[in-house]
Amino acid sequence: MSKLKFTNLFTALVLIPLLFSFGFGQKTKKKQTDDRVRTMTIPISIFTKEEKKERQYQEFVEVGDLTVKEDGDEQVILSIRSVSNTPLALAVLIQDDLTTNANLQLKSIANFIKNLPRGSRVMVAYLRAGTIQVRQKFTDDLEKAADSLRIIIGNPAVAPSSPYVGVEEALKRFDALPAGRRAILLVSDGLDISRGFESSSPTQSIDLDQAILKAQRKSVAVYTFYNAASFTEGGNPRLVLNAQGSLNRLSEETGGRAYFQGTLSPISFDPFFRDLGGLLNRQFALTYLSTHLKKGYHKVEVISTNPKVKIDHPKGYYYK
Repeated sequence: MSKLKFTNLFTALVLIPLLFSFGFGQKTKKKQTDDRVRTMTIPISIFTKEEKKERQYQEFVEVGDLTVKEDGDEQVILSIRSVSNTPLALAVLIQDDLTTNANLQLKSIANFIKNLPRGSRVMVAYLRAGTIQVRQKFTDDLEKAADSLRIIIGNPAVAPSSPYVGVEEALKRFDALPAGRRAILLVSDGLDISRGFESSSPTQSIDLDQAILKAQRKSVAVYTFYNAASFTEGGNPRLVLNAQGSLNRLSEETGGRAYFQGTLSPISFDPFFRDLGGLLNRQFALTYLSTHLKKGYHKVEVISTNPKVKIDHPKGYYYK
């Protein structure tokens, strides 16, 4: 069986290197039909179902045996790399027409960037009409990345018709980075009106579909913070529902998590960042051998023998 066994998965930064330095025994199996395989790396986050509900992360969790299935077929796991030996590459994307109260959150965003684990790479960019404005390319100078944050314009004139076009553009910037732990933090209202308000639902956004597929293909988990912007500031229930539903779908299908505080802009991002910090400490880069070489969409499932364990991961990816 191609399972990988964990025992007492420690998340404290001091303890993780000790656990992973010994490596994991991986049983291999002989290919029955075709020796051609390709390597696939995906981000996964591991925690208990109770932790996910309470958003309080313990020192360790009994993970048990992990199995990866692709299109229902069990795959061979090669490695799982942790926080300590796989630095995070994070793109921080901020929508430039957010309501001006979002400027009160810039200090929290800067502190979060500065407190990322040493070796992390960060890019900072603002989503604007038709493009993204990159304030800082990927750098491991976390102070420099944090200092690149600027005041949000908050003007409808710079509103992107779809924030997901900006996400697609930002995903291209990961191409020059090595495979490993990758993530996007998207601060946005999530509303896609590129094809009109009537087509802004999570199931009708073509740009959202493309952003999900490209994030899955590049193994980037997308975490989203909701904040009202030009067209959701009034709290129109239908628009807010479509916007938040779109953000939730983007995060859910890429292995990230969406953060809301009701239908209004949050008073503070600090509770979001506390939870996100815990999740990123539980994020790993899982590499396995895929036996599926056909072009198209491939469904992915990561399973633990411990029924109390919850694993966030991309629901699949598009191979071309």
